[in-house]
Amino acid sequence: MVLENAAPADVKPWHLLPLAVLDTETTGLGPESGDCVIEVAVIHFDNGEVTDRWSTLLDPGIPLHPDVTRLTGITPDDLMDKPGFVDIADELLRRLRGRVLVAYNVPFDRSFLIHEFARVGKTLPEGAKWLDPLVIARQTQKGQGNMKLGTVAKRLGVQLDEAHRAQADAECAGKVLLALGKTASLPEGLDELLDIQERWEAAQEAERSGWRSRQQQGRGNRPMTDDGTPRNALGAAYPHGDELDPVRYMFLRLAGRG
Repeated sequence: MVLENAAPADVKPWHLLPLAVLDTETTGLGPESGDCVIEVAVIHFDNGEVTDRWSTLLDPGIPLHPDVTRLTGITPDDLMDKPGFVDIADELLRRLRGRVLVAYNVPFDRSFLIHEFARVGKTLPEGAKWLDPLVIARQTQKGQGNMKLGTVAKRLGVQLDEAHRAQADAECAGKVLLALGKTASLPEGLDELLDIQERWEAAQEAERSGWRSRQQQGRGNRPMTDDGTPRNALGAAYPHGDELDPVRYMFLRLAGRG
């Protein structure tokens, strides 16, 4: 019997393809505002197993805010005499080329890498395909709690040893993706999975946009929790109140704005 979600016989299932799972730690929230990458990691998965780990700290060339140190544990002294992005750009590209790219919350990491590569006259691999475990988790674990990487990993039995450090987060994200593939009956063909991921992402963004619109129209009439704080109308899949991006929420919370 051929399962509906099985890949064609001549197509390798996506979870056996060469994957490059990446993660970045940064000086702040927005590369367009001048924030930079201070740590990057790439974990290679081949045939569903980790085959290579690589990470490096980077000198961003700008001051490091204490909030970032509190979040990541990375101090200004840790970044002294470390290479700049320009020094590792070619090595990073070598580790990304020819692989399906994976990141937990793709827009955050991808936007930083686009800006960093642009600063040194380079680009991400052309035509790269991206998988985002966060989008898949939001869809397949809806109603089960918050969608932080560590929380999703715990629900799946995946260990995260050092949260908010690039190598640990990247490896965890890769294992979360593979675990979701086993537990959520995802299609095995990469193109089919990318199609359904795109539909889920669009639906999630529409849900968030609709919620933001209703919030703007009904500000002041939002339901409250027992402790007097506004209740999040989007439910457990969106645990961060007005701020829906988990990484951004953590920065804002540390800065006293979340």
